[in-house]
Amino acid sequence: MSPSARPRDGGALTRVAVAQLPLRVGDPEANRAAAAEAVAEAAAAGARLVVLPELVNSGYVFTGAEEARGLAEPADGPTVTEWGRLAEDHDLVVVGGFCELAEGVVRNSQVMVDPTGTRAVYRKAHLWHDEQDVFAPGDAAAPVVDTALGRIAMMVCYDLEFPEWVRAVGLAGADLLAVSTNWPVSPVPAGERSVLVAHAQVAAAANRMFVAVADRCAAERGVGWVCGTSVIGPDGYPLAGPVLRDGPAVLVADCDLAAARDKATGPRNDVHRDRRTDLYGISRTC
Repeated sequence: MSPSARPRDGGALTRVAVAQLPLRVGDPEANRAAAAEAVAEAAAAGARLVVLPELVNSGYVFTGAEEARGLAEPADGPTVTEWGRLAEDHDLVVVGGFCELAEGVVRNSQVMVDPTGTRAVYRKAHLWHDEQDVFAPGDAAAPVVDTALGRIAMMVCYDLEFPEWVRAVGLAGADLLAVSTNWPVSPVPAGERSVLVAHAQVAAAANRMFVAVADRCAAERGVGWVCGTSVIGPDGYPLAGPVLRDGPAVLVADCDLAAARDKATGPRNDVHRDRRTDLYGISRTC
């Protein structure tokens, strides 16, 4: 077991699962079935938190805004309703991405459900490439939700590449950041792995919190995927994954979420206390 997964002072371990799903654009029934199978597998393995990929109900590679709108559904639609039932049946927390229609607007959204119902809906704030032609960006901060397991933050894919966005949930007390993603594959130098996985590792280490990433698999309209599904400890090292191969997978890791509340990296350093906000000037625009 990694040092990041060992409980400090007898702390309880939480089994976290991340599911890599073979999604199909335009086939919500098959996508929901794949998600339900993964949640059941994770529950059988003892997971208390299951993270699912981005845009589970719809798939990702749309022909345009009209196709996405036809696949979008409200936060009380069939996908989230089923995830709520699964959370109740298996007594766990589910975080997953879905194509949402809210008040006539299509968004790339993420939901958290637990046995009590829907806890939060987050709308992706940073839209990647052609997503800007399909979705309206979110206009609210990424949530940090108090759950029976600990404080869980939510983000979608490209959001993770903005250190200020990630730092905000770290400062808000997140023990774990749940990331639903569809990372498209791109050329990688020999002997290296995708920088997108590195982003997740840096997010974990820079904020001393767990990061659980659920990527997808199965090429869609000519687009392949990194398959970077992983659970990363507060030291920045993977506790499970990354998968880095095409095909469905459910990974689990035992995490002492309370350990993420200790931001010290040694006897004289602390990733929150040592910040020099008086020097950063991050409010400047380019």
